[in-house]
Amino acid sequence: MEVAQGDLVLVTGATGFVGAAVARAARAAGYKLRVTARRGSSKGNLTGLDAETIYLDLADPASFPAALQGCRYLLHVAADYRLWVPNEADMRKVNIDGSLALLREAEKAGVERSVYTSSVAALGLTEDGSPADETTPIKPEHHVGVYKRSKYDAEQTVRELARTQDIVIVNPSTPVGPGDIKPTPTGQMVLDAARGKMPAYVDTGLNVAHVDDVANGHILALEKGRQGESYILGGEDLMLRELLALVAAQSGRKPPSIRLPVAPLMPLAWVMERIAERTGKTPLMTPDILHMAKKKMFFSPQKAMTELGYASRPAARAVEDALVWFRKEGMLA
Repeated sequence: MEVAQGDLVLVTGATGFVGAAVARAARAAGYKLRVTARRGSSKGNLTGLDAETIYLDLADPASFPAALQGCRYLLHVAADYRLWVPNEADMRKVNIDGSLALLREAEKAGVERSVYTSSVAALGLTEDGSPADETTPIKPEHHVGVYKRSKYDAEQTVRELARTQDIVIVNPSTPVGPGDIKPTPTGQMVLDAARGKMPAYVDTGLNVAHVDDVANGHILALEKGRQGESYILGGEDLMLRELLALVAAQSGRKPPSIRLPVAPLMPLAWVMERIAERTGKTPLMTPDILHMAKKKMFFSPQKAMTELGYASRPAARAVEDALVWFRKEGMLA
C-alpha cells in the first residue's frame, strides 16, 4: 500500500511510554498528528508535541468515532500493561474487546491502514532458550500471567480481522529509554537498580530494545509492512544479571551478586498475591511472575530488519538514555 506523509494519523496511548515515542516518531516522519488521552491521565509526555489531543478510552467505545474522524492511518499503541491486576476481566475488556472494537470502527471511519501494537508476550518461546521469531510454535504454558494471556488472545482476534482489513501487527520486546513516565515494570526495575535497591536477581533473560527504535519500527510497519503480517521490534538479548550490571555501571553502583533460585520464593510470592488481593496494591512478585522468570525471553528482529529496514541500538544506550531521563525528572533523587 502507498502511504503518504502529511496525512492525519491517530496514535492511541500517546501519554504512555511507547505511545509517546511512537507519536514523536510519526511527527518527525512528517505526519499530521492526533493523539488520544483518557480523562485524568498525565499529559507530561505530550509536552512540546505538535499534535491535536482528543479523548479516547478503550473501555468506552462511544469515544472512538470522534477520535478517528478524518484520520487516514491508525497507530494503536494503547493497552493495559500491568503484570498483576485485581480483576483480569478489566484488563481483557481493554486489551481484547476495546482493541477489536477500535479497529473495526477504524474501518468504518475510512482509515486505510492500521498498525496494531501487540507484544512478544503473545509469541512462542524456544525450548533451548535460543531467540524465538514470528514462526516459533506457541504453547499454552508460554502465556503465564494476565497480561500475556490478554495480549495473546488480542493478537489472535486481530489476525482474524486482518484477513479482510489492512492491519499490520508489531511485537515490541522490552522497551527501555526516555519517557517511562509511570514507570513500566521494566522501568521500575531499572530505577530500583540505579538506586541500589536490587541486591539480588533471578536467572532469567529478556530482549532489551531502545524505545525510540521500537517507535521507528511502528512507522516502518505503517509504510512498508505487509497486511496481516507481524514483526518483532526487538534489540539485544541479555540475561537479567547483565542488564542490572549495565545499570550499575552507569549509576556508580555495585552490580547485584546474589542469584535467587525461583522455587523457594514461591510461598512468599503466593502470600504477597493474597495480600494484594485484599489491599489492591501491586505485589512485588506473584507465582505467575516467578513462572515467567523460568524462561529466557529471547527474540530475533530479523524479519523486521529484512522487510522493513528496522535497526536497533545496543542495550547500553537504552539504559543510558533511560537513566538520563529519570535523573532529569527527579526520579533518581
